[in-house]
Amino acid sequence: MYLTQETYKLLNDRALLLKGDGAAFKVYYWGFESPLFDNPVHKHSFIEVCYVMDGEGEYIENGIRYPLSQGTHFCSKPGITHQIRTRNGLFLLFVAFELDEADSTANIVESFRSLADNGEVCVFAGDELPTALLWKTLLVRDNTKGNIPAHAIASVAHALLLSFLSLFGKDEPLPTARRDSAILLRQAKLFIRDNLSQPLTLNGIARYLNVSERHLSRMFSTGIGENFTNYVRDERIRKAATLLASGDLPIKEISEAAGFSSVHYFTRVFTQMKEVPPGQYRRKYQASP
Repeated sequence: MYLTQETYKLLNDRALLLKGDGAAFKVYYWGFESPLFDNPVHKHSFIEVCYVMDGEGEYIENGIRYPLSQGTHFCSKPGITHQIRTRNGLFLLFVAFELDEADSTANIVESFRSLADNGEVCVFAGDELPTALLWKTLLVRDNTKGNIPAHAIASVAHALLLSFLSLFGKDEPLPTARRDSAILLRQAKLFIRDNLSQPLTLNGIARYLNVSERHLSRMFSTGIGENFTNYVRDERIRKAATLLASGDLPIKEISEAAGFSSVHYFTRVFTQMKEVPPGQYRRKYQASP
């Protein structure tokens, strides 16, 4: 069972100024009405979003009638005349808010302006949508184990308000391909770092990540401006330099830990990169205060 009065007090106490993720909101009020009957024709200077938990009725905006039933979300935009009418009452959740444009990113500002100008008025049969689930998460239940911690209220409320962009408007598209490449590149770099003592090949890591060699090679060149082979070499030298400067492992063991095939090859590459041989590098840095 939901406790509407407790929810009302909690949200109007803890969730009026919401910030994070490039969006800052000023909430004027949260409402939880059961039952709610007809209200007068009116308008707001802010956005008000309502969610029908139960009941039937209609929402009238600029003379257009929209049927209301369980699971319906509707959005009253700034300056638009509207009214709710119902014969038997509605169990209605609602929030009135505006975006703090000065404290929000340009993309978020543009998205909420677009919602206010061109967003959908009603979304039907939305009980399983993320927005509805966020609403229900905020509701206080008589079983305390079903309630989220009080310190999480503001975060969930902020997520709810952001979810209105995808519910009523055109949410900012996620840069999926770029994000996926960044994640894969990070995985590749972590794999290299954690397995430097092993043979590391473009083919082997591409198979580990389930991508083509060509794609992996391109991720390195475009993502960090360095080819795969040079990156692996630089990481091997970096690890060797750390071991030389911080301990007394024999150079042969350091060579193996950094993944070089022989001490001779390690010495040659290290000297080329650091402009001093490994032994001299160790003496120089271990002698430093």
